[in-house]
Amino acid sequence: MVVTKSKKIIVYTIIVIVFLGMLSLYFFWNPSNHAFFPKCPFYALTGIFCPGCGSQRAIHKLINGEIIEGIRHNYLILLLFVVLGYQSILFLLNKFTTTTYKNLTHKPITTKVILVIVILFWILRNISVFPFTELAP
Repeated sequence: MVVTKSKKIIVYTIIVIVFLGMLSLYFFWNPSNHAFFPKCPFYALTGIFCPGCGSQRAIHKLINGEIIEGIRHNYLILLLFVVLGYQSILFLLNKFTTTTYKNLTHKPITTKVILVIVILFWILRNISVFPFTELAP
């Protein structure tokens, strides 16, 4: 199947509209106060915080300008912003410059480091002793 330029534009437009729609949900409604936001199934089943617990509240706070409070809901969101920022900058550099830059996130060592960070965060945020209690959402 041949994908024309107009079909790509339509698909990208739909993606942007859906993304902005999701952001507007998190901007106007706090996930803590509204039941239509999904709850963490892992936490519901086990009572243990997963690495993603608190992300919805973090997004809500960040979008509303409460940066520190948002980060405190889930510190891993900082890693997400670093990786997404790096990917975005690299994409733009490769798209609009003549030099091709290699993506460090495609290297196995980077994947392993990120995995270790996520697993350590997962373990540490479930220890109920200060200072680890600060990692809980």
